[in-house]
Amino acid sequence: MKHENEKYDDRIVDVDEIIPEDEPVFLIRGQDILGGDVVRHYAILLETISRQHHIDNTKKVHSLREHARRMDNWSKHKIPD
Repeated sequence: MKHENEKYDDRIVDVDEIIPEDEPVFLIRGQDILGGDVVRHYAILLETISRQHHIDNTKKVHSLREHARRMDNWSKHKIPD
């Protein structure tokens, strides 16, 4: 898998080899000041697209919102590097 930030390419690995080697991935850490907002926006997008396709993703949307809340409460916020 290919991270947006190359410094993670060799540090964060897919031990089960589920993600293809050349698939782009994006990691957002709890200390990222934008993290909670990004995850919350993702939840909104998922909720919208699920409704359009008549798919019940209520549990996933709720889980994402809870994760965003945990990211908001993480004490070490910084601007992404």
